[in-house]
Order: sequence, then C-alpha cells, then structure tokens
Amino acid sequence: MTTWPISLADVEDARGRIRPHLPPTPMRRYAQLERRLGRGIQVFVKHENHNPTNSFKVRNAVAVLTSLTPEEGSAGVVAATRGNHGQAVAWAGQRLGIPVTLCVPARNNPEKNEGMRGLGARLIERGADYDEAISVADRLSAQDGLRLVHATNDLQILAGAATIALEMVEQEPGLDAIVTSLGGGSQAVGALTVARAMRLELDVFGVQSAAAPTMHDSWHAGRPSLRPAGTTIAEGLDTRDVYELTFGTLCEGLADFLTVTEAEIAEAIRVLLVATHNLAEGAGATGLAGLFKLADRLAGKKVGIVVSGANIEQETLRRVMRGEI
Repeated sequence: MTTWPISLADVEDARGRIRPHLPPTPMRRYAQLERRLGRGIQVFVKHENHNPTNSFKVRNAVAVLTSLTPEEGSAGVVAATRGNHGQAVAWAGQRLGIPVTLCVPARNNPEKNEGMRGLGARLIERGADYDEAISVADRLSAQDGLRLVHATNDLQILAGAATIALEMVEQEPGLDAIVTSLGGGSQAVGALTVARAMRLELDVFGVQSAAAPTMHDSWHAGRPSLRPAGTTIAEGLDTRDVYELTFGTLCEGLADFLTVTEAEIAEAIRVLLVATHNLAEGAGATGLAGLFKLADRLAGKKVGIVVSGANIEQETLRRVMRGEI
C-alpha cells in the first residue's frame, strides 16, 4: 500500500493561503462541445487558463512561496523551467516580494524567457534540456542557500495542484470522472487525493502524448521505464523520468492511463477554440483529446476536464490552425 504524499488537510491549508491571491477559476459546460462528444456525456471544463500567467501552475507556486519561513523568503527561491512553472514562480515571487532565479535550457523559447524576465525573475540559460536545467538549479540551491521549487516533486506543489480538484467537486458535486493531462502528475495526484479523502465515486484518468510517453509507459509497466525526452506540442507533459512523490499514488489510484497522438492533441486545441472560444496549449488540450478516446467508456457520465494552460507558441498555433499537425 502506497503512503500518499499529501492529505485533504494539506490541500485545504494550501487553499487558505492561495485564496487571498487567486480566486476560484470558473468551470463551465458548452453545448457545442457536448454535441461533438455525444453519448450523453456532460462535460465540465475547468478554466485554469483564466489564472494569472494563463496556467494552473500559479496555484502551485503560490502554495510553495506562501509556506516559506521569513528567512527562506529573504534568501529567495530557484526553479528549473521551460515556461509555465517559471512564469508562475516569478509571478508569485513578484507578488510576495521574494527573489526568484529561474534556470532554463540554453535554447529555451525566447517569448517565454521574456515573460519570466518581465515578472522580475533572474534567468540563467544553461543546459541542453529541462533535466539539465534542473541540475543547474540543484547546484544553485546548494551553493546559494536558495529554496528549490521543483515543478512536481514538492509537497506544496502537489497541495496547490490539488486545489483544482477540490474546487471542481464543490462546483459540481456529481462528477463521475476527471480526465487530466499527465506529465509529472501533480494534477492527477491532487484529484486522487481529494476523491479518496472525501470518499467520492470519482474515477481519475491520465492522458499523455504518445510522442513523450515516459510516465504512461512506466505506469503500465508498474516500474520506472525511463526514456529520452520526446518532441511534442504538449511540451508541459514531456518528461523523461518519474517522480518519487507522484508515481506510487498514480499506480495505485488511476482508473486508466492512455496516450493520444499529436494530431489528436491538435484537434482538441481546435475544438476548444471553436466550442468554447478559449485558447489552449498542447498540454491544456490533452485531457479533452483523451476524453474523445474514452467517450464510449464514459457515456452518460458527468466528466471534468482541465484546460491547464493557454501558453501556446505562435508558430505551433499557426501549424495547428493550418491543419499541419
């Protein structure tokens, strides 16, 4: 039996610290989206793209930074990122007066770098990919006494992400399932924690890109199945490792874990734009892509999906809308 990393009390405590800074995000139904899915499915879309920095990650960052001691806050924090996590930490640091250093890969997207600098963060551009940027952040943490804020493997990160599911089951108590994109697993572990603690009959499904399936393959194998980082438009789901704080809970709790193709993610971005008039990045649309594949299994159910972010790169969006992906 897995020891679950966080409790409902941790989630409620995080929500209490987050709430002065972030209001609840809306959750809405769209008739056009439900017609596309058919099978009597009621779809409840949780709009994390309406947060500051256009991503759910800002919940996580505020949860961490509001938990720091005064000494930790004065020293500052460091994180590795390709974009959303870093923007979230920078936003929270700016709001709370905490210095933020962000480590990004050497060829990171310049638009995202500009956004992080605009929020007052110091950027260090080093390493070939995200995992090498993490190594840089680890060294700076040890060298300069900075609090490391990992994008997934942090108890406060998980508690912050779990506030999404807590809001969802309060906004629609009759939910039967949540279908969530899954990279590191913070959203899914959050949903599983809430469902378990509140004794809800709520199935949680994970969805990852078939082009970057490390966590998916590991889950089905029942053990870490490491592989090189992939190339996917759902870059927020592109991990080459599993995480200590999430993997066991995912193995124990997920109802199922599936992959979707790049074309299916691109189609979900287009469907969300037309049906809800909301822009989603690849990772933000992956839950809907998974729901299309699960439609027969979830017929007649009330299903929640999370538009986890809207920070899609311009060129990727052009290719998606031209039907090139």
